[in-house]
Amino acid sequence: MSWILGRNHPQAPAQETTGESNVGTAGQATGDPGLTKAEKKAMEAYRFDSSALERAAEAAKTLERSKHAREALDLSKMQESTRQQEYMAKVKEYEAHIEQAKSEQKRVDHEERRKTLIEETKQQQQRAQYQDQLARRRYEDQLSQQQRVQEENLKKQEESVARQEAMRRQTIEHEIEMKEKNRLKLLEHEMRTKAKVDRENRDINLEQIRLKAQEHRVTVLEGIKTAGTVIGAGFEAMLTDWDKVLTAAGGLSLVALGVYSAKGGTGVVSRYIEARIGKPNLIGETSRFALTDALKNPLQYLKRLKSKPADALQGVVLNPALEERLRDIAIATKNTRQNRGLYRNILMHGPPGTGKTMFAKKLAQHSGMDYAIMTGGDVAPMAKEGVTAIHKVFDWANTSRRGLLLFVDEADAFLRKRSSEQISEDLRAALNAFLYRTSEQNPKFMLVLASNTPEQFDYAINDRLDEMVEFNLPGLEERERLLRLYFDKFVLEPAAQGAKRFKLEQFDYGAACSKMAKLCEGMSGREISKLGVSWQAAVYASENGVLTEKMVMDRCLAAVEQHKQKVAWLSEQEKGDYKSITGGGKDSQ
Repeated sequence: MSWILGRNHPQAPAQETTGESNVGTAGQATGDPGLTKAEKKAMEAYRFDSSALERAAEAAKTLERSKHAREALDLSKMQESTRQQEYMAKVKEYEAHIEQAKSEQKRVDHEERRKTLIEETKQQQQRAQYQDQLARRRYEDQLSQQQRVQEENLKKQEESVARQEAMRRQTIEHEIEMKEKNRLKLLEHEMRTKAKVDRENRDINLEQIRLKAQEHRVTVLEGIKTAGTVIGAGFEAMLTDWDKVLTAAGGLSLVALGVYSAKGGTGVVSRYIEARIGKPNLIGETSRFALTDALKNPLQYLKRLKSKPADALQGVVLNPALEERLRDIAIATKNTRQNRGLYRNILMHGPPGTGKTMFAKKLAQHSGMDYAIMTGGDVAPMAKEGVTAIHKVFDWANTSRRGLLLFVDEADAFLRKRSSEQISEDLRAALNAFLYRTSEQNPKFMLVLASNTPEQFDYAINDRLDEMVEFNLPGLEERERLLRLYFDKFVLEPAAQGAKRFKLEQFDYGAACSKMAKLCEGMSGREISKLGVSWQAAVYASENGVLTEKMVMDRCLAAVEQHKQKVAWLSEQEKGDYKSITGGGKDSQ
């Protein structure tokens, strides 16, 4: 702009002149031979070309003389303003770039700081873990050292106790030995003294013995003479008077007749009372009330009289097909009693704890009959009395006015084959008595046998059976139903009734029972019922009296392990019998 504004700035030519002078000075300085090459090169940087200024001045003069000088000036101002605006835009853009760079730098710094903090945290955690490991190792070392010290102390105490016990034993043995020696010496001294006294008093003792013998002989002879005189006088008087003889004979006859009649009558009355009122020795449990039971428990007797027949399968969980068959048997038995027909004999066989005894009781209650339970193993100890006991049982059963369901548990204990070498003569006689009393159908009692090994029955026993029912181990569905039944009975009902120290944690009871049903494969109904009792025991043993799902599952797993242990204890023959009875212990649906 200096050449355009040359008119307004008179100093411009002077500046040009000054520039020329400067150029000349620079040229002189460059041409100075006394300068080094580096100095010459530095001086060339200050060299100024004045030709451009001369051309600019000439153009300014030309422009001043032109008529378009003002338009050119305005145009140059506009160009200058545009350049300034572009410059300002570039400046602002540069400033924006600078701010962005600063923000990016801050972000990078923040990220680096965050990484640094993370790394420091990680190092602190590692340091803390290392210190914790060191502390644990020190604690374990201390524990091991304390344990070693305790073991050494215990060993020393045991050795000390052993030494003291040995010393005490030696002392006792020595005391016993000394006492025995003293006793022997004392006994020897006493015997010597007594022998000496006896030798000195021998004549006196012999004289005393002779006097006592003479007095005893005189006394006996006088007694015999007196008795003979009295008896002789009596017989002489009785023989001379025949009325006295007849009276004495009749009195003795009447006394003998009274004694024998009283003895026979007492036996008949006692047997009648025993048959009507008493309970035979072989019967262990019965629902039939005797007169003595009614006097002892009148309320229970009245309650029993008012009780209504219950469902035969109430509380009994079995396979659906088996339940249907047992329900038919219950209905037939009830109708038989109502119509006073002949009862059918039933055999229930299968593994123990599958509900045979329970169903027998329910069957008697459903049909309105009394039930009585006897065990086959009770017959053998009775030996020869077993036959009499069997007859007493059936005589007692025939006196029932309501009908009696006689349940014989473990019947194979005395009803086994008569050709077997294991059966004794007494058992064979008891078996014959049993066969005699069950030879025909009876309207007074119903015979129900239960056995785990029915193949050992005598053929005559099998001939007297009208129905054979097999009770298998519960399958998956039956186990789940049993678990739900006993969970409700032993857990939910006590918890709902507000039993003391008996609370229940909230969890999915149905899912827990389904899970346990899969774990309890091979277990009988009795074992599952004991599992229910173990849940109650877990609550009573807990600190807060709350039954949790973990406690329930732990008890279930413990019961499963106990069942496996029981099976492992069986001998090879018993295992074969167990598998044949249970069908291998697999689920049967």
